[in-house]
Amino acid sequence: MTDYIYNSRGNAVGYIRGRYIHTISGQAVVQLNGTHVHKLSGQYVGELHEQMVLNKHMGNFGNIGNPGNPGNTGNPGNPGNRGSRHYGFPDVSAELFGN
Repeated sequence: MTDYIYNSRGNAVGYIRGRYIHTISGQAVVQLNGTHVHKLSGQYVGELHEQMVLNKHMGNFGNIGNPGNPGNTGNPGNPGNRGSRHYGFPDVSAELFGN
């Protein structure tokens, strides 16, 4: 089963494969370190929370370095819209996925 990542409008913008989050088209854009989300360059951007990437104002967890690119894993399909969700923190998916 694929674990999808959604934006605050409820649209699927990516999915988790291993310790990476990929765009819906399969391009790796971020790496996971527990619930901490870092760009592939290593820069911290937010937290994984309820299938969203949010800026929870927890500080800066630094740069964990570039692990290389795991490649394109393909398109798993689109699960559709799950409905708008807001958890009291800014959604940073537009910064990561460009949506």
